[in-house]
Amino acid sequence: MSTNLASKLRTGLKPQQFIDGMEKNKEQFLAYYDGFAWDNEEDKEYFDSLNNRDDLRCVIIAADWCGDVVRNVPVVFKALENSGVPTEVLIIEQNYDVIDQFLTGGGRAIPIVVFTDTGGFVLGHWGPRPKNVQAVMTQFKKDNPDREAADYNEKIQVARAEMARQYGEGNGYHAVIVKELRSLIESF
Repeated sequence: MSTNLASKLRTGLKPQQFIDGMEKNKEQFLAYYDGFAWDNEEDKEYFDSLNNRDDLRCVIIAADWCGDVVRNVPVVFKALENSGVPTEVLIIEQNYDVIDQFLTGGGRAIPIVVFTDTGGFVLGHWGPRPKNVQAVMTQFKKDNPDREAADYNEKIQVARAEMARQYGEGNGYHAVIVKELRSLIESF
């Protein structure tokens, strides 16, 4: 079964509309956005070269209240900014039918960055976090399946602190996201 998002293409917010409409975390989002810099010229040239492809579309499932959206979507926006790949954002609360096709460990985690062809057929997706950061949450959920456990909240705080450590200080993780996106796009 191949997932198709044709009915969702051209229904989302353009990147600037998403930013303009942010009611939460806008300042931090813009700090990551404005702080983006290419790690190397080769990656920049690769994303710029996507202008030669007219077969890709990008749909990002997101919301302004989510910390991972605030950290990661600015990088996706910047990487795709000059690529010519039409990019739009679907707000999760209005698109549970979409996010439910891209569950992370059985749950709704955002952002999910979906690449489709022009007909809406999904080619691949990325998210909600860089692989090294997501590995912390994946292990946590494996080790702590009972959300009602007395020490669950204490343990998730430890996991979140480790995820923050994996992201690192500053914007160094931006290069990791760019590499993961590039690897994904190169696969189709």
